[in-house]
Amino acid sequence: MSRPKQNKSYTSFYRSCRSSGWCEILFWVVVIFLIRTFCFGLYQVPTGSMETTMLVGERFFADKATYLFRKPQRGEIIAFNDPQFHYSTSSAMFLWQNYVWGPSNWTKRVIGIPGDIVRGVIEDDKPVIYLNHKKLDEPYLNKYPLVISFNQDPEVLYERIKKEREKVLLRGDAQFADKKLVNDFMSDNTVQLSYDPSAPLNKQPFYLLKENRLIRDQESGELILHEPETPLIRNPTHDRERREGKSHWNCTDEFYIELGENQYWVMGDNREGSKDCRFIGPLDGRLIHGRIIFRIFSVDSEYNWWIFDLLRHPIEFFKRVRVNRCLQFVH
Repeated sequence: MSRPKQNKSYTSFYRSCRSSGWCEILFWVVVIFLIRTFCFGLYQVPTGSMETTMLVGERFFADKATYLFRKPQRGEIIAFNDPQFHYSTSSAMFLWQNYVWGPSNWTKRVIGIPGDIVRGVIEDDKPVIYLNHKKLDEPYLNKYPLVISFNQDPEVLYERIKKEREKVLLRGDAQFADKKLVNDFMSDNTVQLSYDPSAPLNKQPFYLLKENRLIRDQESGELILHEPETPLIRNPTHDRERREGKSHWNCTDEFYIELGENQYWVMGDNREGSKDCRFIGPLDGRLIHGRIIFRIFSVDSEYNWWIFDLLRHPIEFFKRVRVNRCLQFVH
């Protein structure tokens, strides 16, 4: 039997529809990519380095278009690529890492811009910053102490670390096992959170603190607090550079930097818990990609996608929403 002939006009129309459909999808993918890359961005706060201006679990809107026409200014809160990320030498992979999937986003406040002289000193046992030889007023700094808390149920952590220690002991290195135990507990499994001493644990303004996760002094039973304005200990290996007035930074609150072209000095508002230019040196302006301007949503959650937290803990989730911190401009 002969096959029925297809209507040529119908086939042509069908192919045209399919082609135009894919072209339309591709068009909107490109449009969305361009908008997200050059116009605005949505960010989630993963750490407490900007407390209490920004808390862990908050979602922010960032303006990317402004920096296409002007440079970042002092005092602005910016988003930028992880300065310690190692980009691929491949051009194609570099573009993928830079615009699709690559370094994590950091958020800090701009302290110094190109041409500025920024100096950190200790005065009256408190860290102070001088910007172009004038003491800098910083009302945005976190004024609350930090409390140390496990980020998971301590019983679960104890069991996990215990099993890991047993594996190491089987290899005959007990000293290494003990060091790993301490490092895991005090580094990988603990967080520092802002704490208001005037409020009870169940009415804290920033985080819902769980009694069984808080770390206390073994003798006094008091919470271990890291007080604000406590200077980071100076490293004496940089004494010569400090005396000679050369640019230097050494992971402390004593530093001196003369910012060059397209260099920025950025720091977290939570100076006691922020890895910033004191640790990594000046920030390359090419890594900056947005200005944080608006807080959309605030919930005490570490989930990257809050919808998963809502599905797993539907009742508790709404108790952790910080209603008084939603839909606000930040500065």
